Amino acid sequence: MYKPVFLFLVFIYPLFLMAQQEADSSKTLDEVVVKAFEQNRKLKESTFSVKVIETNNADLTNKTSLVNGFNTIAGVRMEERSPGSYRINIRGSSLRSPFGVRNVKVYWNDIPVTDAGGNTYFNQFAFNNFSSITIMKGPAGSLYGAGTGGLILLNTLDRWQPGASIEYVTGSYNLQNILAAFRYGKNENKNQLTYAHTQSDGYRNHSAVRRDNFTWESKLKISDRQELDAAVLFTDMYYETPGALTLNEYNINAKAARPAVGTLPSAEKAKAAIYQKTVTAGLTSNYTINSFFKNTTTLYGTFAQVKNPAIRNYERRNEPGYGARTVFTYEKKKDNNRFQLVAGSEFQQGFFNTQVSKNKNGLPDTLQTNDDINNITYNFFIQGEVSLSDKWIINTGLSVNKTKVEFTRLSGYPVIKQTRTYQNELAPKISLRRNIQDDFYAKATISRGFSPPTIAELLPSTGVISTSLEAEYGWNYEASLGYYLLQKKLLLEVTGFIFKLNNGLVQRRDASGADYFVNAGNIKQRGIEMYSSYLYTGKPGNIIDYINTTVSFTLNHFRYGEFIKGTDNFSGKQVPSVPNSTLSVLADIHFKKRFYITASYYTASKIYLDDANSAAANPYHLAGARIGWMQKTIKHKLSIYAGIDNLLNEKYSLGNDINAAGNRFYNAAASRNFYAGISYQFIQPKK
Repeated sequence: MYKPVFLFLVFIYPLFLMAQQEADSSKTLDEVVVKAFEQNRKLKESTFSVKVIETNNADLTNKTSLVNGFNTIAGVRMEERSPGSYRINIRGSSLRSPFGVRNVKVYWNDIPVTDAGGNTYFNQFAFNNFSSITIMKGPAGSLYGAGTGGLILLNTLDRWQPGASIEYVTGSYNLQNILAAFRYGKNENKNQLTYAHTQSDGYRNHSAVRRDNFTWESKLKISDRQELDAAVLFTDMYYETPGALTLNEYNINAKAARPAVGTLPSAEKAKAAIYQKTVTAGLTSNYTINSFFKNTTTLYGTFAQVKNPAIRNYERRNEPGYGARTVFTYEKKKDNNRFQLVAGSEFQQGFFNTQVSKNKNGLPDTLQTNDDINNITYNFFIQGEVSLSDKWIINTGLSVNKTKVEFTRLSGYPVIKQTRTYQNELAPKISLRRNIQDDFYAKATISRGFSPPTIAELLPSTGVISTSLEAEYGWNYEASLGYYLLQKKLLLEVTGFIFKLNNGLVQRRDASGADYFVNAGNIKQRGIEMYSSYLYTGKPGNIIDYINTTVSFTLNHFRYGEFIKGTDNFSGKQVPSVPNSTLSVLADIHFKKRFYITASYYTASKIYLDDANSAAANPYHLAGARIGWMQKTIKHKLSIYAGIDNLLNEKYSLGNDINAAGNRFYNAAASRNFYAGISYQFIQPKK
């Protein structure tokens, strides 16, 4: 089973030997700064479980998605049901997300991208919409509101430099990918415009995708005390949804779209697809009150329009919303001691309308339901942090959260309103870090997470409003040990966590395939995450410039507690959608002759597909490689590259349907495929 791992390690082992024998001590691992929880610390000094994906780390494939980049992180799993359709879980499962990203809070340039209804259109992002991504594991509610599934922060201007760039990628399945950026201004007024176009025929029948993405970001220094940031993100995308297959259909022809079954049409006849337009705009003020106090306030608005012809119906959603977030920070330093106090609030409101009609060959027909949805969510938070003599860091936080949802069904008479409020939920957190030695540290965190049902769970595709659903909540306990070796070129880190989730929300499907949700008692989530990274830098005269390698391993033990529904007893069963183990290995090798090679390997163990553990997806092994040539001067950078994904030509799924009706679990991923690209960047030298 692990023969590919062995072959991969054999391939890179001589490079490790060379690195150990000839390592130059002039460089260490990247000094990445983490801004989550207002810490503004180097990554190696953080008090909680966090990882950062930088552009150069994610720049390993054809740049159509971030799946490969996210899956290099232990405890994080990004899934792709079909091109354009993504799910993300952080130390969790896909039980709440038949499609889309839920229970993970996402911010882009300090603007909440997760809407007031709890949904995130993560597929709106293109590869050039960020320069770094920070992923925080475990409940982040003490400072970021409701949620048990972690936090994602995307930033764009932290590595700004005047210039322009353009990149073109082509590949299998008629892939066409264009990325362009223009950066202008000066240090007092930084601006950036980006455009991205992606299209592909897809690797399955009826799985084509097209996305056009535009952003504008600006950072203006008003005075020595104030800075204004503005950002706009617009995406127009379309992707076909081929639907899941039974095991027999999957074995006969994994590329096929879902066929007609009974009274339900095929995915192709129904013209099943997503037409999605999203826009996000925000303004952030960073104001320094005095040498101790500062304030950051963000005002923003969002709008999403989604049209979804499906095999059962035709859904149309219009989702305008607005919100604000303000954070006050007090910080005082004396000698090697530091005290920080953070307090603030976040508010969101959405005015959604969802209409469901009969689908007639991809066009809306007879209206079935018409719902206005008014949702409000807000929280107040406070956090304190003390650093003592570079040895101890103590961080404590607490938030109070409230969510109110009101449904008005306009398609029935008399018009009925249904309301549900989830309020006064506390989300505390305490984190400790002890620097035992300069190269050895220990961390521990206790936190409580709280996550009310999203709009998509309260109003699922059955059309039945389910305000009786309870919020899920639980306590998370985790501890980490980290050790730097070889003059801080090698990092070894291990983390263990226990999270008992109560009232866990679990997806079900009725006979027609429509999803709905139930509370599943409790879910016991235990895991071990191991991470190592090694940086080798060549000496003068050495053919190798540097080698950067990372290895991430995750071991999961997710089980239902007491979970009885009717006559079915799932107590003690393994939680579906979660592999018991995953392994990611990555090697990035740059030669002084301007050539570079990247090689990657990822494996996941067997994945159960239903609560009864009666069906499972087989383990799979993914290998990829890329070779390129780069020419760089002070003003110009040219890169030409080519690569291969799924080198072993595995038959597998990157995103199964869980608890599917009729055992339609399987969504085939791409077989062996190729790509090639060329990029040019003009860099304006610093004066």
